[in-house]
Formats: sequence, structure tokens, C-alpha cells
Amino acid sequence: MLASISAPFVDTSAADLVWTLDHPLVAPLATRAVRARGTRVELRVLGASHQVVVTPERTGAPLVETVACLPGLPGGLPGNVERPDLDWYRFDSLVESLSRNELALRVERLHHEVADSPGGLLVAFPGDPLAVTALHLAPDRGGPLRWRTWHAYPQSGELVTTTSTVTTPPTPERTAP
Repeated sequence: MLASISAPFVDTSAADLVWTLDHPLVAPLATRAVRARGTRVELRVLGASHQVVVTPERTGAPLVETVACLPGLPGGLPGNVERPDLDWYRFDSLVESLSRNELALRVERLHHEVADSPGGLLVAFPGDPLAVTALHLAPDRGGPLRWRTWHAYPQSGELVTTTSTVTTPPTPERTAP
């Protein structure tokens, strides 16, 4: 799904992004809800990046992943997150510095891969055609839930890619801190 919005993006560079599992929900600019293996996954684009909300239909205990500029918190994404208390969740991120032409090619590829996918959401921000945020829930093939996100910063020539994997949906006993 390709969503057009009128709100400008808030992020200024990859260094401003923070990853957390304990931030409250933020009003989204665009959303897409997808069901996979008894779980509702809501992909949410914010003015300051993204949230993904994973809610199992039976337990109702959500996992809320936020990657965004969060006032009062220092920026900096972890390369990966593997914690013993969250052995069912994994997060990886990669920040690439690209020329404008390279970034344009990658954004064009995202439009083709994500915009028409049943598990995709792509938002183009006004002001620069390369300022996009895209989220994509991988097709349900019976394995873990997996989604990828991309945040393109044409002003700094950066593309942030994140990959998250949930091997079993969260339960009330196993939610993020």
C-alpha cells in the first residue's frame, strides 16, 4: 500500500533514531493491519519513523516496537538486539551511506517490492521523492513473524534498514519491559 501524506518527516538522520519496546503508542500518519498465524500485526508510519504492534488474538498482550526520534532520548540504533529475557524476539539494523543515485535506485526498488504487497506500507513524505518510510511483513510461510523497515534520509544520504523476528507471539508473561 502506498500512502500519500501532507505531514513532513521529523527525523533528520539515522543518528537520531532510537529503538525501544516500551514506548507508548504514537498517533500514526498511516497504518496497515495484517493477520498472520493468529496474530494481528499493525504496521504504523509516524512522522518520526515507525512502530510495529504485534498482538496475538488469544492473549491480547502486545509487543510494540518503536524506531523513531524520541525527545529526551539519545539517538543511536543497536546493530542487533538479542537479550535472554526476549529470546523470542530479535532486532537487527543497518545504516548505509549512499549517493543520491544509489538512494534513488533503492527507493525505486522499495516502491516495487513494498507498495503493492499485501503486507507492505510505504509512505512518501512531501518535499523530496526519496524521503520514504517503508514497512513490510514477510509473507506467512509458517515460520516466525518477520518484518523489515526502511527509512530513507535524502538530506544525509542514508538508508536505515531494520529486520525484526518474533519466533513466538508475546504473552502476558513474556512482554517487553
